[in-house]
Amino acid sequence: MAHSKDSRPLLIGCGAGFAGDRWDAAGPVVDTLIARGRSAALMFETLAERTLALAQLKKRSDPEAGYEPTLAQFLAPVLARCVAHGIPIIGNFGAANPRGAALALQELARRLGLGPLRIGVVEGDDLLSTLSAADLDRVLPSPLDRSSLVSANVYLGASAIAQCLGAGAQIVVTGRVADPALALGPMLAHFGWAEDDWDLLASGTMAGHLLECGAQVCGGYFADPGLKDVPDLARVGFPIVEMQASGSFVITKADHSGGRVDARTVKEQLLYEIHDPAAYLTPDVVADISETQVDEIAPNRVRVVGVRGHGRPDTLKATVCFEGGWLAEGEISYAGPSALARAQLAAQVVRERLALLPEPVSDARYDFIGAASVFADDGGRWLAEHPLPPCSDVRLRVAARTATRAQAEQLTREVLALYTCGPAGGGGVRSQITPHLASDSCYVPRALISERWSIG
Repeated sequence: MAHSKDSRPLLIGCGAGFAGDRWDAAGPVVDTLIARGRSAALMFETLAERTLALAQLKKRSDPEAGYEPTLAQFLAPVLARCVAHGIPIIGNFGAANPRGAALALQELARRLGLGPLRIGVVEGDDLLSTLSAADLDRVLPSPLDRSSLVSANVYLGASAIAQCLGAGAQIVVTGRVADPALALGPMLAHFGWAEDDWDLLASGTMAGHLLECGAQVCGGYFADPGLKDVPDLARVGFPIVEMQASGSFVITKADHSGGRVDARTVKEQLLYEIHDPAAYLTPDVVADISETQVDEIAPNRVRVVGVRGHGRPDTLKATVCFEGGWLAEGEISYAGPSALARAQLAAQVVRERLALLPEPVSDARYDFIGAASVFADDGGRWLAEHPLPPCSDVRLRVAARTATRAQAEQLTREVLALYTCGPAGGGGVRSQITPHLASDSCYVPRALISERWSIG
């Protein structure tokens, strides 16, 4: 894929919308891209904020780890065909260790009999390894103890991805980039769009936004039986964008797959995680979809036109994750007559016991799964204001973030003790204690960021 002006349409398919996505999803997408016989690229979005923090922790204990651990499962079904048909792959599966991911991909290629690949690596997002202590103190949220930091990564844009592709990369591995940049990068490389043509960049960004969550735009997260029915959801297809040099595009999905792409699925995904439809801030552009048109032109084909753009922000957003104590969780079930009353009594018992500790746990959350959990709140206000209906199958969940592991262990032990300390009929106790990662955001001047790329 040369970095030049090419007026022919570009197809971009999505093979994953998050790290836990289906490993077989990309196959039908690649089949469709090949069948269309046009210039194409394939993106994988596998990196969430917490995912990246966990990857940093893994890299601390093993310098060769820290990238997406299921990388081979995602790419093994499609890598050989993508290489054979000249379909570059772009993914943020580098997480905390893009170079480690590149080495793993070379090993996968060797096992598949492909020989060495040209793999582009994009770096520069890790603030902890690139900024001085003084600059870190200047940009990080305050007050924040730097010794508790686990990760601090800035969202990079599409430029380095495009440069890798222009240099002939068959795969581009990134760490933290803005999700839509995984699609915008191939567009920049293919069409030769100027990096200050704001309308084109905004259109490419919103196309990437429709792709980034995988099957959501194809009916996955949209489905609601009887209200928003989606056919053959078990075989839901993953999306493909057909981008024109003019910036207009069509969103569709893999051939011979389930799900649906229509005006409603597209509009829902366009607005997903958008704080202001007239000013969606990204590293590459500020996108404006306030006057965008969404038209169904054929079954499972929706045209999007009228995206506008404005100059990119002067700062880049960074997500900071830091150690935040311990998360303790304990669960126990009650069933049959008066199950809810017994679960509520159990909660009261645990609440009183935790208050008696040398280091009391006073801010635990009590959920009654099956009666009140999603709409409940940590302070119990929702429960106080909403009488619960009779329920014969309830699971009590007690959870709290504690400063020490000893407090966390005491909470789980109090739930376990309900077996014999009452109330009657409790069973199926499960508990878990995990280090708690807290997060915050900050903005970093572009001048402090040293984005870089290489081909290996």
